[in-house]
Amino acid sequence: MRGIIGLGNPGPEYQATRHNVGFEVVRALASAHGIRLGRPRAAAIAGTGEIDGAPVLLGMPLTMMNASGVAVQRLCHLYEMEPEDLIIIVDDINLDLGQMRLRRGGSEGGHNGLKSITERLGTRDYPRLRIGVGRPPAGVSARDWVLSPFSAEERDTVDAAIARARSCVETAVLEDIETAMNEFNS
Repeated sequence: MRGIIGLGNPGPEYQATRHNVGFEVVRALASAHGIRLGRPRAAAIAGTGEIDGAPVLLGMPLTMMNASGVAVQRLCHLYEMEPEDLIIIVDDINLDLGQMRLRRGGSEGGHNGLKSITERLGTRDYPRLRIGVGRPPAGVSARDWVLSPFSAEERDTVDAAIARARSCVETAVLEDIETAMNEFNS
């Protein structure tokens, strides 16, 4: 089973923020493949199903972003998944708006959600799909930037990135990470 975990912050006040783009990708996958995201379990909202016959777990942690590792670790334990079975989907301020980068593992790049996962799993070797939310403008802190909503002008680019991210994850599940990296990394 492949665990696809989108990171974000729970609660309506964070719903449309840059930090929650991972949640948006998980919701898009759930909708496209008829996977019901059920009641909270293992500190996450999760659902199991299939992407064209391949078993998947879709999850969205109910912890705040900086404690995402708690939910990811619990989901791995509950569903007997190893770190390499995951695809963690996160926002990235170091990528231009809409740009994507899938990697097998590596640095957290300053992302506190990834730091929490690395700490809880004891490894950096888990796939992650970063989605660019753009750099904060001068005078705006990174924290304030990621907790701000996308502007109306940015929304088309973000929606296209979410659709591409969904396709990237589907390719990684149905083929492999390497094929998805070659096809979708921008």
